[in-house]
Amino acid sequence: MEILKLNKEQWKDYFDMDRILHDAEDSLHAPVIHITDHIAPGSPGGLHDYYSNGDYWWPNPDTMDGLPYIRRDGESNPGNFDHHRSTLRLMRSHVVRLASAYRITEDERYAAKAIQLLKGFFLDEQTRMYPHLLYAQAIPGVCEGRGIGIIDTLHLIDVTVAVKALQSALSVDKSTRLGLADWFSSYLNWISTHHQGIEERDASNNHGICWFVQAAAFGWMTGNQQMLDFCREQFKTRLLAEQMDQNGSLPRELARTKPYAYSIFALDNLVTLCHILSTPNDNLWDYQLPDGRGIRKGIDFLTPYLMNKAAWPYRHDVECFEEWPVGISLLLFAGLAYETDDLLKLWHELDKSPASSEVRRNMAIRQPLLWL
Repeated sequence: MEILKLNKEQWKDYFDMDRILHDAEDSLHAPVIHITDHIAPGSPGGLHDYYSNGDYWWPNPDTMDGLPYIRRDGESNPGNFDHHRSTLRLMRSHVVRLASAYRITEDERYAAKAIQLLKGFFLDEQTRMYPHLLYAQAIPGVCEGRGIGIIDTLHLIDVTVAVKALQSALSVDKSTRLGLADWFSSYLNWISTHHQGIEERDASNNHGICWFVQAAAFGWMTGNQQMLDFCREQFKTRLLAEQMDQNGSLPRELARTKPYAYSIFALDNLVTLCHILSTPNDNLWDYQLPDGRGIRKGIDFLTPYLMNKAAWPYRHDVECFEEWPVGISLLLFAGLAYETDDLLKLWHELDKSPASSEVRRNMAIRQPLLWL
């Protein structure tokens, strides 16, 4: 990962340090969070197996038992089981808050609490989550789990940089370091070899992009250079070639019932890939296909509509159109990479902690300080 070097004054300019420390103080008092705290009644797995339902699937109005569920694209069913997903994201949020505060202050209290949360979620035999997603985004009456459920762990990419930031803390012993590396290595192996993982890897929309973001982040954390090389090559030969149009748009996202949100989400994750995979000798920020398509073209396409949503020429999203755009990390990362003041200014102005859970679940990175 190409780490962008900022001086102390730039840190203050880009991040609200008081807010980070305030949030970390709250996280110091958070209970330890476990996947085992919530039993999924519809899961064919056990206590340690992650389970979720597909977002856009609803009970069938034409059957007595509501089965099989039917799809209503873009309309999230609030009755679906999402406790494991929300638990995973809550753990992530506390850990990255604490790791950020530790990075700023080197106060061991923050590191010790973050490690306690990480051990409870990933390592403790009684409470750990098993490193697979066999039963993610299941559809009642249709299937017990799907490859596209792997997108549920996208938020764990934030945990990888938190773990790196905590490496020097006194509370991180060798067994914890090795245990966390083993968990993420095992999970990376599962998404790389199981048929559900391969199905997700080969998806030709934002799901495929998000597989590569996870594989790159987990590969970076665990020192898997072969995986990083593979992701870098696939970014060039597949993701850009298959998913980006000549004008920089992402047609497969524009075809959805939430074209604005999905366009932002997919581009955000492509930008994250550039940030993780770029090296001094292979800078993906500047890479272009022979016809000129590259991440810069995608940013140039979307930026006018982030600055002025009223100019969006496509249909409006069926949900949460009013809540977008928000302060997603693509604005910060791209603004720094290209030294673009307009993007950095927009990053400052937009809400980085939106109230809408639907919007927050499409923000993979919540503590970009850890990424810089």
